[in-house]
Amino acid sequence: MKMAPMGLFGYPAMTLCVVVILAFVPSQAHGSLGVKNLNDGFCATFITPHGYKCEEHEVTTKDGYILSLQRIPQGRTNVGNGGAKRPPVIVQHGVMVGGMSWVLSPPSESLPMNLANSGFDVWISNARGTVYSQKHISLNSADPAYWDWTWDEMVANDVPALFDYVYSKTHQKIHYVGHSLGTLVALVSFSERDPVVMERIKSAALLSPIAYLNHMTTQLVNVAARAFIGEMTAVSGRPEFDPNGITVLNNVKSLCITHQINCDDMLTAIAGENCCMNSSVVDRFLDHIQPTATKNLIHLSQSVRFGTLSKFNYELPELNLKNYGSLFPPRYDLTKIPVDLPIFMSYGGTDALSDVVDVQKLLDTMSNHDADKLSVQYIKNYAHADFVMGYNAKEIVYDHVIAFFNKYQ
Repeated sequence: MKMAPMGLFGYPAMTLCVVVILAFVPSQAHGSLGVKNLNDGFCATFITPHGYKCEEHEVTTKDGYILSLQRIPQGRTNVGNGGAKRPPVIVQHGVMVGGMSWVLSPPSESLPMNLANSGFDVWISNARGTVYSQKHISLNSADPAYWDWTWDEMVANDVPALFDYVYSKTHQKIHYVGHSLGTLVALVSFSERDPVVMERIKSAALLSPIAYLNHMTTQLVNVAARAFIGEMTAVSGRPEFDPNGITVLNNVKSLCITHQINCDDMLTAIAGENCCMNSSVVDRFLDHIQPTATKNLIHLSQSVRFGTLSKFNYELPELNLKNYGSLFPPRYDLTKIPVDLPIFMSYGGTDALSDVVDVQKLLDTMSNHDADKLSVQYIKNYAHADFVMGYNAKEIVYDHVIAFFNKYQ
């Protein structure tokens, strides 16, 4: 059997072909908030300056990662829900961004602030590897072993840890909002029927849902899919994928020039034509791009190339046998999502990452879901980032999310 050439971490070099597709690469530093002053904390940087109460929390996963979690316990004026206990909501971001992506827009346009103002107890999650979640009980983020994970580990460890912690603090079942990768880890967790999650979840809102990825239409994906990107071999052996690192910046710049891709507008080149974002918010967003594990991006690239939803494929039979007891990684079965779980799903017609064909495949997979428990919204002119930072997202998306959650109180 002829093996592919070896690349990152000893995995076949072809896995590099889509490593760059999710890297929102800024051409220069923008803005003044956030990651430059980590000692100030997430709350002090992004939440309390707008007049909201905010609490800093930490959650430790079974595999030792310490995740940062911010709680907005009430609205700015403490209206909504009177003196009743506020229903909790976990808000989970996507890949290459952090929890701050939800609050870079003005408070009136921010999902967490609108949820808080509407009577919810809001918990903003920061995924492992992002700047506010780089602690571990025994590893340092400079250690290669710290970055030895993919979204498989997020499903198995992070999602249940978050639900368990929030439930321990609120003693109520929990609503969930995910965007992009935040939807993938939720869908797979639901299909795996993790008992910690299923006993604590009340409903879920999935924005720009990601499950199947082989119809993504971004320019960079099309280039990467044609052939192995030799320019990216320079990142071999780098377990942390830092989109602001000089090696990645140079490689992506070379890719754009070689294939005549307009990377001056990197957000559009990757995510699609966002209709409804102010340039000032885009500038702030580009200043808060987050690292992730290179292995995590390789796992996502496998979904693009193979068109399947599976655990991480080591692509060497002996490694798959060692890890899974089979030559190929186990597939996740989304038909096992409980049919009575209330789910709101919203997707856009110009989203180049959560493509309409792939979303339709996801909906087809869920065709047996209880009709009164599945609500689907299609927004013709929305792309990937509009759902998080669109100036009209409150009226078009968030009001519907809030109404959906209130329906299942």
